[in-house]
Amino acid sequence: MDGFGRQIDELRAANASVVAASVDDIDNAEKIADGKGFPFGYGVTRDIADTLGSWWEDRRQIIQPSEFVVNGETGKVVLSSYSDGPLGRLDAGQVIKLVNFYESMAKN
Repeated sequence: MDGFGRQIDELRAANASVVAASVDDIDNAEKIADGKGFPFGYGVTRDIADTLGSWWEDRRQIIQPSEFVVNGETGKVVLSSYSDGPLGRLDAGQVIKLVNFYESMAKN
């Protein structure tokens, strides 16, 4: 999430929005969200994880990382990433390139 916070201006220039959420309570979520520059939800439940098709870890009561790039016009997911650990996360710079690619394809 830090990478998305550092590149929030570039993401906005690419006409992209960022939204994040966590299982944390509001106080901890606010600490994580501080300075990121995008909305940050809190209190993600197992029901939400199930709706997303994400892996819920019973032992720690957390949702594992689930990331989506959604077409703002159609509402369709154009890219998704599910992780069960610290690897395999979306990179903000790559998302910017992807969004710009889709924008250029839509113009042609």
